Amino acid sequence: MPTYEYECEKCSNKFEVFQGINALHLKECPKCKGKVRRLIGSGAGIIFKGSGFYHTDYKNKPKQNSCPASKDNSSCKSCPASKK
Repeated sequence: MPTYEYECEKCSNKFEVFQGINALHLKECPKCKGKVRRLIGSGAGIIFKGSGFYHTDYKNKPKQNSCPASKDNSSCKSCPASKK
């Protein structure tokens, strides 16, 4: 759920509200009950949570037992990949 920022037109109180995207806009200030307007925000960036995300997480791993010099992709004795 997004966080929206509001400002009171009466007392200039700025506050944030965590509300659903389909929720109705607030109409009054919690401090003075004056009329509020929702401010246009720049939004927030993506927040990744967990142990970590790395650029190597989604790369394709090279096929084992394949020789790049071979046309039929079979392993050969001279290929360094087959000497593992």
